[in-house]
Amino acid sequence: MTCTHMKTIRAVTPSAKGCEECLKIGSVWVHLRLCRECGHVGCCDDSPHRHARAHFHGTRHPIIEGYDPPEGWGWCFVDDVEVALPDQTPQVGPIPRFY
Repeated sequence: MTCTHMKTIRAVTPSAKGCEECLKIGSVWVHLRLCRECGHVGCCDDSPHRHARAHFHGTRHPIIEGYDPPEGWGWCFVDDVEVALPDQTPQVGPIPRFY
């Protein structure tokens, strides 16, 4: 299967130096995911609150980038496939680790 949402990928500025919502509530995360449409930084599905997926459900922004540390791979939540990103977002760091 291929991703049909590649046109939504933008060069973005990360919204926070960690999971935006976890930082606000004082929670921990495992890994970070960066929305490649708006720059929201959320935590992965292995984290207690799954904020990256919640951001997708709230906004329908389909593609995230592995961002902890900058990993460079992409994932489309809609098509449920890994995508090749055209670039890697520079890390706004240092990013604290919480796992």
